[in-house]
Amino acid sequence: MVYGIRTIIVVFVFLVFNIIVIGHQLAIAQQENQILKFDPNDGPGNGLHIILITGESKYHTEEVMPMLAKILSFNHGFKTTVLFPIDPVTGEVNTNYKYNVPGLENLKDADLMILSTRYQEWPDDQMKHFDEYIQKGKPIIGLRTATHAFRYRKNPDSPYSKYDFRSTVYGWEEGFGKKIFGETWVDHHGEHGYEGTRGLINGIMERDDHPIIRGITDIWVPSDVYGIRELEDDVDVLVWGQSTSGMTPEAPVNWRKSIMPVAWTKKYTSHNGNTGKVFTSTMGASIDMLNEDLRRLLINACYWALEMNDKIPEKNNVDIIGEYIPTMFDF
Repeated sequence: MVYGIRTIIVVFVFLVFNIIVIGHQLAIAQQENQILKFDPNDGPGNGLHIILITGESKYHTEEVMPMLAKILSFNHGFKTTVLFPIDPVTGEVNTNYKYNVPGLENLKDADLMILSTRYQEWPDDQMKHFDEYIQKGKPIIGLRTATHAFRYRKNPDSPYSKYDFRSTVYGWEEGFGKKIFGETWVDHHGEHGYEGTRGLINGIMERDDHPIIRGITDIWVPSDVYGIRELEDDVDVLVWGQSTSGMTPEAPVNWRKSIMPVAWTKKYTSHNGNTGKVFTSTMGASIDMLNEDLRRLLINACYWALEMNDKIPEKNNVDIIGEYIPTMFDF
């Protein structure tokens, strides 16, 4: 009888162990299915790893990031990984869910991060991977809402709440956007949904052959110009944005409105003392990406961020791979 009880206990422990192992394996398999990866073709990227992170519900960058990733991998030879906000209940992409982006541990071996998130509040065990990337001083590209990438409401006592776009933490005033990109969310300078953005190339930077604006001549996008209050002294504005009185490329510029920076570079310094390169564009909605020169601007920025200026041709290849039918911005 004692032997029978022991046997039952052993069998029970064995079954529980296997359930745990199988459950863990299924969880890993599910996470892998929630992450999009593209192997690199031959190209100047030489397999350098770029992580693209999306997490906002208005400008549909869940469409932008896979499209950019394919261009970077197929046309330029970079390895790319795209991370999405995932609803833990359904296991599906949910751009309204702000508390879960599986795969952030991939940042450990990333060479560059491209970020387009808005008001995210990831759990600490995920956020630590993001923070470690920042502390290493690695390069970052921010699109559109990345200036207000995080907002902490559920867990204001998190050690990462300093990333909140309204942070008052010393050294992190106005959060991640201000600290890293040079500006946080201010306002819509252009009339949202009625005015687009005409990109005005900085002529001084053009004469100096700045590599990011190489081959850039014509930028117009439907998303409006964001307001900028103040940029730091070390910021180099590459493209200014002027509001257009209408939502087509032919619409005249609105001369009554001043210009604002819409693409710039700077450097940031982490608390560990490491310095990283930054490119920011307040353009970047999915519909914006139909503009060839905006795509070229972003691909050039990747080369610049990865110290590959000498490999940027007069007109970088930004042909879209496959079909790209973007959604007009809206919640």
